[in-house]
Amino acid sequence: MSTQSRMILPGQFEPANHWYPKALNATIHPLVNFFLHLKDFRIIQRYCHLHPKVNADALQSLLSYRPRYFLWAGADLMHVTNEDGNRQMVVIENNSCPSGQKSMPLTDDNQEMGGFRLLIERTVKPYFNDKKRSLEGDLAVIYDKNPMEASGYAEAMADIFQQPVHYASFHQNDPDPAVRFRDGVMYVRNQQNEWRPIRAAFRYLTQQPWSRLPLHTKTRILNPIAACLAGGRNKMVAAKAYDIFNTELSSGGLEIVTPETIWDVSKAEIPLWVSKLGGQAVIKIPYSNAGQGVFTIVNERELEAFMEQKFHYERFIVQSLIGNYHWSSTSSRGKLYHVGTMPSDKGNTYVADLRMMVSATPGGIKPLCVYARRAKKPLLEQIEEGADSWDMLGTNLSIKNPDGSWDSDTNRLMLMDRRDFNKLGIGLDDLIEAYIQTVLSMIAIDKMAQRLFNSKQQFRKRLFKSLNDDPALLEEILL
Repeated sequence: MSTQSRMILPGQFEPANHWYPKALNATIHPLVNFFLHLKDFRIIQRYCHLHPKVNADALQSLLSYRPRYFLWAGADLMHVTNEDGNRQMVVIENNSCPSGQKSMPLTDDNQEMGGFRLLIERTVKPYFNDKKRSLEGDLAVIYDKNPMEASGYAEAMADIFQQPVHYASFHQNDPDPAVRFRDGVMYVRNQQNEWRPIRAAFRYLTQQPWSRLPLHTKTRILNPIAACLAGGRNKMVAAKAYDIFNTELSSGGLEIVTPETIWDVSKAEIPLWVSKLGGQAVIKIPYSNAGQGVFTIVNERELEAFMEQKFHYERFIVQSLIGNYHWSSTSSRGKLYHVGTMPSDKGNTYVADLRMMVSATPGGIKPLCVYARRAKKPLLEQIEEGADSWDMLGTNLSIKNPDGSWDSDTNRLMLMDRRDFNKLGIGLDDLIEAYIQTVLSMIAIDKMAQRLFNSKQQFRKRLFKSLNDDPALLEEILL
């Protein structure tokens, strides 16, 4: 049966359809709201006061940066410390289709569309209305995951543009999808079985999007596939983008802080690198997301279980593992371990990450929303025999059902509201640190995306292959 799009009309936005029930009526924590409304000059002044080696002008130019490809991003960060008590926000990854709106309390009770409207107004609308690449056609939102947020963007877009928006699923395994391309133009099949040309599309495609979206399109797409290949959905190239950009940042006293990362690792080499990191490590399939394709290794049993599996891709990345002080990897940064949540009434501390979503605006890169997630089980002082380290370290809420659909474990969601925020044990300076790390990693990926094209805007396939020589991936990319 053919898949068809659904037409969204102006005036259809219903908040109850686009927020988790626990977030719908939550009251934002005043400190978080204060952070979201801070002016750049106050952030810069505070950050440079606490980091006197940072050049204020360099930081100002970075916060004012105008991305070309990576316009909407969401970084996952871990709040860590070392044996000397030096706390940091460490970038785990940056995503080109981040979730978060459905978990974010309203910053203004009178703006019921919240961050949905904010992103469409200040980022999507200016990008779509750019006269340099005008094309006749309709507007669309395409998705393969997270319909709660994807439909929210479609409804907000219909209101802000004051015109109908096609809302179409575009799954990897759909034999007759509602989306196709012809001569670089996206077409969407409506409920009358008509193929409508699309001038601009907002996309929420997370599963190997380069296998369905061409690298070059006449239809404007946010974010374009270049952002995914350069690091937004590719942890391998992202690690190299951070490394290259850190060289540039060092003159201004800045750095993207990440776990120690070894890239281009074949499966056979993995045990050697795990051993070098002290027997604890994180192994990642570079192109997976939503917590899939990430393996935490703390003992021989978990390493053996990984090595017994078969994988589609041929290259992996290995990172130092951040755990408890007594069982974290020994890396070039020393031994980093999780600060974790405030202890519960039962004395349990949980690993938690922070998702910071930002977007490009005419005035620079601005924060959109924030939320946190905690692990399923508390962080132990010592690893017990047979314990599953992922239950203690994995924070992603996504659950893949046997039928291929997705669900979320919202019991582990931690909102930026008056109740949950206090449990995280972070303050205003930590939020500022997370924001700056998110901006730096976003710019690194955008600059890498720019490097992947020559002056005639042709994709530099040879360069990309040198950065990411994985035949299985290269075959998937639609040039």
